[in-house]
Amino acid sequence: MGQHTHSGGPSVARRDAEHPTRERAPRRGPGRVALVLPFLMVAALLGGAVAADEYRWGPAHLGWKGGDPLDDPAAVALPGGLDLPRVEEAEPVAEPAAPTPLDAAAVRRALAPRLRDPDLGPHVVAAVAALDGSEPVFARGKDPLLPASTTKLLTAVAALRTLGPGATFDTTVVEGGVGEIVLVGGGDPLLASKPDPKAWPARADVETLAERTAEGLRQRGRARVRLSYDDSLFTGPAVNPHWEPSYVPDQVVAPISALWVDSGHDPSGWGRVDDPARAAAGVFARALRREGIKVNRVRAGRAQPRAEKIASVTSAPVDQIVQRLLDVSDNETTEVILRHVGRVALGEASSEAGTRAVGEALSSLAVDLTGWKQYDGSGLSRDNRFAVRTLVDVIRAASSPDNPDLRAAIEGLPVAGFTGSLTSRFDDQEGGLGRVRAKTGTLTGVHALAGIVTGADGTPMIFVVGADRVAPEKSLAARAALDEAAAALADCSCGAGSTN
Repeated sequence: MGQHTHSGGPSVARRDAEHPTRERAPRRGPGRVALVLPFLMVAALLGGAVAADEYRWGPAHLGWKGGDPLDDPAAVALPGGLDLPRVEEAEPVAEPAAPTPLDAAAVRRALAPRLRDPDLGPHVVAAVAALDGSEPVFARGKDPLLPASTTKLLTAVAALRTLGPGATFDTTVVEGGVGEIVLVGGGDPLLASKPDPKAWPARADVETLAERTAEGLRQRGRARVRLSYDDSLFTGPAVNPHWEPSYVPDQVVAPISALWVDSGHDPSGWGRVDDPARAAAGVFARALRREGIKVNRVRAGRAQPRAEKIASVTSAPVDQIVQRLLDVSDNETTEVILRHVGRVALGEASSEAGTRAVGEALSSLAVDLTGWKQYDGSGLSRDNRFAVRTLVDVIRAASSPDNPDLRAAIEGLPVAGFTGSLTSRFDDQEGGLGRVRAKTGTLTGVHALAGIVTGADGTPMIFVVGADRVAPEKSLAARAALDEAAAALADCSCGAGSTN
């Protein structure tokens, strides 16, 4: 089974693809002493290290000829004469939260009135469940839901399950024919055109790759090359046939490629490029020329299976990529990851294989897939459909201590009023600020939230609320109504035994 979603005017889709984001707000932690003491220790260590470097003490006294401190901080000895107090292990700031049953009546009182808002239209669905394996205590509306970008939760969990949180993707340069080198795309969704030390996750980039390639070529006595580029890792159409025909021409999404820079965005900063692989090769060629390598021509080609590697750069790990794609609702990154899921699970790096592999991965996690139809990874396809219970089960699986490899799917959820696609939401719903963590879903006429909310009594709840027949002119009002519904759960003392 493989599939996709989206329709209507591209403006709403573009908002979903490019949610504003800001740095994560600092979390509350231990007391001031517990924070300041490690800072003083680090400052002292850094000061000693700077002095050691300035006065050449490091190689002689600090063991810098041994382990690399970038990889093994324990290999760095303390500067002589430094007397630091022993660091005491901090006491827990709170008792670990135990699974708490939910009071179904309290949940119903909090949520049901909000779901009757006429701005949500005639088809509204919702579910609330505890984090353990119990049935939802509240369910409303008729399945299935057109899920929009909440689909990314399914793709993210399947990627973590199939690829593993530590998997990475290499972009390489290998020897080609006589006088030729080949730039080979490895499906790095975040490959950048130039270094960005402030980016998170850290990006591999083609300027660094060009530097390494130029050094490798100089070692081989070469200063002139022909450049080919190979984007053959992915198969199937680059533009999903279940997407609206206007998406690529209207710059909503780029054609999906195993080789691109800046997610296929145009270097001018406006829109997307028509041929992401060729554009990436052009950026790489210009970087090589700046390194003193003459590049005679650039064209598409194929690398030989066991071609000699000249240089490479490596992506961030999958868990960090997943956190980012969920946080900012990155459509292009999700579609690349979907193809990797198909490649690893089924040996076919296409969108269709990827969606089939998503189903297999979720089935292995006991996710209810009744009525499940998924045609893409990002949720741009308006043909996608699945039950609210599917989202509940996916969130529950990712939050379970039995599945630590899936944890990034929870950590990547936007925080209401603070991060990602929820940065500028919940302004009028203060109870939800910081206590709602949810993936957004937005298409023309479709709005949804799916994630975890912590009630006023500290009880965590899985929740899903969605409406997929919203009048276009009611879009902002419907979104606000869903925010109000989630905030009502945050204001609820919904744990069994709580005073309501």
